[in-house]
Amino acid sequence: MERILLIVFSFLLVSCNNTVENDAVLFAGEIVNPSSEYVILYKGSQVIDSARLDEKNRFAFQLETIEDGLYHFNHDPEVQYVFLEKGDSLLVRLNTQYFDESLVFSGTNEEVNNFLLELFLSDEEEEENIRTNYFNLESGEFIKKVNKLRNEKLLMLATIQNESSLSPKAFDIAKSSIDYTYYRYMEIYPFEHKRKLREHGLHDLEENFYSYRKNINYNDKELSYLRPYYDFMKSHLGNLSYMTCKHGCKNLKDLGDNQLHFNVHKLNVIDSLVVEKDLRDNLFRNVAFNYLLKEHDSPENHNVFIHDFQKVSGNNMHIKEIESLYQGIQSMQPNGTIPGVNVISTIDSTRTLTEIAKGSKTVFYFWSATNKNHYQSVFKRVNDLSKAKPGFQFVGINIKTDKQNWMGIIEDYKLDPTKQFRSDDFKEVTEKLILYPMNKCIITDDTLIVDAFSNIYNNF
Repeated sequence: MERILLIVFSFLLVSCNNTVENDAVLFAGEIVNPSSEYVILYKGSQVIDSARLDEKNRFAFQLETIEDGLYHFNHDPEVQYVFLEKGDSLLVRLNTQYFDESLVFSGTNEEVNNFLLELFLSDEEEEENIRTNYFNLESGEFIKKVNKLRNEKLLMLATIQNESSLSPKAFDIAKSSIDYTYYRYMEIYPFEHKRKLREHGLHDLEENFYSYRKNINYNDKELSYLRPYYDFMKSHLGNLSYMTCKHGCKNLKDLGDNQLHFNVHKLNVIDSLVVEKDLRDNLFRNVAFNYLLKEHDSPENHNVFIHDFQKVSGNNMHIKEIESLYQGIQSMQPNGTIPGVNVISTIDSTRTLTEIAKGSKTVFYFWSATNKNHYQSVFKRVNDLSKAKPGFQFVGINIKTDKQNWMGIIEDYKLDPTKQFRSDDFKEVTEKLILYPMNKCIITDDTLIVDAFSNIYNNF
């Protein structure tokens, strides 16, 4: 593998017009089984450049100068980090069928990039172990277990530093990736422990349980798009909001019964602590989407939330997306007409959901070939409901599946082809129909909405 990488890397270097000089950066690679024609390089939310794959599925970015730090590259639909510094020549090779597992870096700064990738892969497995075996422990024992895991990773990083002399910025990003991963487990422990042991209240914690909080930097621009840091911030700010609201809002008996109050409280906590613009905007967006999508509150409460959101984050870079979601939810209230979203039939005719629903009681459900377990379960549920509810027609709307695969699944599972449709416009379906979660279904009577936020597994 290393010899192949060296040959490919040499080819890419020779194929460039000039060798990389001074501060210029070469980031190049090869993608096996590409899923898109392009690779796009980002710094935070900003597109730095795009590169089209050549006939041998290779790409190359030549950047005259860059800001040292963490970037990410997108090969739709996958995204992964890359750490770049001035003067770097870095190669990546991957197979989209096993995207993260197959990815390997070679060249300058290969050590920190491969280490960040290794952390990402090991964290996925480790989280399942922590959730299964650690959250039931008492807080003192939980601290010991988590610190042991963290120290093992820090020791690995120290070894790499001794062997490769990482730059201070590279070392800080790698260390932060370790630290904030385990800090997040500390933040969610009280709530997971309560859930795991089915306790009525939050358990008492060791006196020094949150001692790591003195190390938190709420405004580290370098870390704003580092996933462990961002995930920690979401959990940490949620924890702070819960605790301050629980003890400070005397007129509130149960936070679970007043999600508007709690989510507005979260907006105010973020506003009081976080200054860095991208991090603020992304955290505000997370609160808005969680509330609007997951908490099917009244339209009146949604109005209050949006008003308060605009007061603290009216210039949010995601404001159009959030307002679009809000308007979409408002249009999906009972007794409104189901949106006339276009879908394609098995005989390639285009119809609207309004036309399909006209004159019948209809349940629209959703599925995708990307999740076999999900669609198998949904098909079984729909089959049972069709027998129990003969007065309804059950209409499947498919997303993210090519026509051939879609038709094959319809045939394999003996679905009624006249009741199956697909959409090529995932953005329109998700925005206009508020497609979250995938178990959702939309119930209509004639063309009027009865319930746009039902669940296919609920009784109706």
